[in-house]
Amino acid sequence: MTSAPLIAFTDVSKSFDGGAVKAVDDVSLDIAEGEFLAIVGGSGSGKTTLLRLANRLIDPSSGTVTVAGEDVALSDPIGLRRRIGYVFQSGGLFPHLSVADNIGITPKLLGTPANEIADRVDELLDLVRLDRTQHRDRFPHELSGGQRQRVGVARALAARPRIVLMDEPFGALDPLTRDALGDDFRALHDRLGLTTIMITHDMTEAILLADRVAVMRSGKLLAQGTPTELSDSTDAYVGELLGTPRRQAERLQMLLPRQAAGGPA
Repeated sequence: MTSAPLIAFTDVSKSFDGGAVKAVDDVSLDIAEGEFLAIVGGSGSGKTTLLRLANRLIDPSSGTVTVAGEDVALSDPIGLRRRIGYVFQSGGLFPHLSVADNIGITPKLLGTPANEIADRVDELLDLVRLDRTQHRDRFPHELSGGQRQRVGVARALAARPRIVLMDEPFGALDPLTRDALGDDFRALHDRLGLTTIMITHDMTEAILLADRVAVMRSGKLLAQGTPTELSDSTDAYVGELLGTPRRQAERLQMLLPRQAAGGPA
């Protein structure tokens, strides 16, 4: 018997400007507990709007969003958000707070004792591979882009959420940092048993990190599935998105030597 999804969007639509703009158009999508789902689409596809519906940053115009079987429309939005980690593009850190205070802000709001918060901050800095002595008292402007994103991930995990929502989390980073941080988060996802929804415009990143990929365009969900399942889609836009990583792989295979000069055959 299939277990109920941890997150479910059922016939969900969201309109703005009095109905003139339909950002999400009749989307149904289930996310299983422990799954890593990437939602891919260009600007204006509705992917970020869909993400924001999951923790009631906005409410749907129609349809139902459930988390752990509970209709989020009936949930206290503040309580809901404190149970769901959220990673913003470029970290979204509070500039006037230290690294330790940024990470500890949700546990503090939940009434966690200060000594427990301090221990949790150190634990999370270790988890995201930041030296606690060097980084806990720094401020966001003193960090690199990759370090800020690591702090953003640590903050999202501070209250031990089951669910983490990520909005273009690695898009502003240089390629090496982006690759390393993506791999590190995937390892954390598996280690902590998280359920993750990641928004990205990069199909290659989605394929490499996620268990399943959902493709959106103009508010519609065009296709969803594993990379192999997406390959069977007859939708032209899905094929176009999948074509980019294929072309890149083919070009790299031609341009890069198969082995280092003088290396073993």
